[in-house]
Amino acid sequence: MLSFLNGYLDRSKTIAKPGFNRWFVPPAALAIHLCIGQIYAYSVFNEPMTRLLGVSEPSADDWQLTSLGWIFSIALFVLGASAAIFGKWVERSGPRKTMFVAALCFAGGFFISSIGVELHQLWLIYIGHGLVGGIGLGIGYISPVSTLIKWFPDKPGLATGLAIMGFGKWHLILAGGHTIGRSGKFYDTNDKLGVALSAVKLDNNRTPLNDRFSDGFFIKSSLIFRLPTD
Repeated sequence: MLSFLNGYLDRSKTIAKPGFNRWFVPPAALAIHLCIGQIYAYSVFNEPMTRLLGVSEPSADDWQLTSLGWIFSIALFVLGASAAIFGKWVERSGPRKTMFVAALCFAGGFFISSIGVELHQLWLIYIGHGLVGGIGLGIGYISPVSTLIKWFPDKPGLATGLAIMGFGKWHLILAGGHTIGRSGKFYDTNDKLGVALSAVKLDNNRTPLNDRFSDGFFIKSSLIFRLPTD
């Protein structure tokens, strides 16, 4: 299985055949940037996570908003740092492998954070969504852009703009889903964390719909990427 996966993700396997329509690439890049743009909607989780224990009202042992704000800050810092650190690896390894790794980090960050929510350990969320998820964000940000520039040397601004515009749009979808979730459509109001606590949980029936969709969308989009022939 691992040998098959390594072969499938190899850079040489992503070289497009003659006649491949380059305009298939921007939608995949846009899809990936829509997914990683979830970071801008993370604030919808902050207020509910201040009352994980108190549920209706914050208790003395609940987290403070000032502490929760560091999750976003760490993730954005790691995004920039990982983009710089892994830039050469992204170029060397090709889009399929790098975006698959980014998707695993992105989803893995939520999984680690879910453990932090269940155990009420904020440091696990810092590591999960901040560090591990931030690495996924950084690699997932630069890999589509790098690929698009190769496909559109004549229109680099247009091509990269089509992808990057998605980075700021996913929050509209996630925030909307969160609002619907508060009405009880997606979540069980009897769950100990309540409808408003749409933070990532351990199992699928407790994981926010938008985040499950985002992770799967990210992985599927990463697998259809191709590089132009030299």
